[in-house]
Amino acid sequence: MGLKGVAFLLQCLLTLAAAMYFDLGEQEEKCIIEEIPEDTLVTGHFFLEPWDVKSFSRSAHLGVTVTVRDPNQEIQMSKRYGKFGKFTFTAHASGQHYLCFQTNSTRFSVFAGERLKLHLDVQMGEHSIDPSVDRTKDNLQTLEDNLQHLISQMTHITRLQEYHREKEELFRQISEETNSKVLWWAVVQTFTLLSVGFWQMKRLKDFFIAKKLV
Repeated sequence: MGLKGVAFLLQCLLTLAAAMYFDLGEQEEKCIIEEIPEDTLVTGHFFLEPWDVKSFSRSAHLGVTVTVRDPNQEIQMSKRYGKFGKFTFTAHASGQHYLCFQTNSTRFSVFAGERLKLHLDVQMGEHSIDPSVDRTKDNLQTLEDNLQHLISQMTHITRLQEYHREKEELFRQISEETNSKVLWWAVVQTFTLLSVGFWQMKRLKDFFIAKKLV
């Protein structure tokens, strides 16, 4: 296999992305949740089109507002785009990030009530491969670029593993604390029941003695 074939296979294997599509209505907002480690570069490409091209009312006022919220629900970025675009941001904290998309239009738009389809491609990590790269580049340079992309993806995977290890450690601590509390609660319940039982027996004995039944 030549260098060009190796480069092609690397490009196919190294694309770490989440491609999807979903429907949107006029002024409707939908969000996706992504688990993103700290200091990770996220790049998203989107394209908005009619769900049903034949029955769609033609309008040039299609647009999307992209809003990104961090794990603390604080807005990290919010920007208005046209029917297609690209957005990037860097995660400042590890955790669940909310990527929200809302259709927007001007008052002259006539597609209110129509359904739209949003195509979304989210990539994580630096040095993502640009599909518009000049195909006439030297094969060795192309292979080097792909190897750089591999290194960046390995770094991203390492960060993701560290993030999941932190979550597992946190879950383990919470489980141990919960088990400890449950154990102490069982001890307290047992002590309370024994104390109540002894007190009832003493009261019953005193009652019998007072009535001269024993």
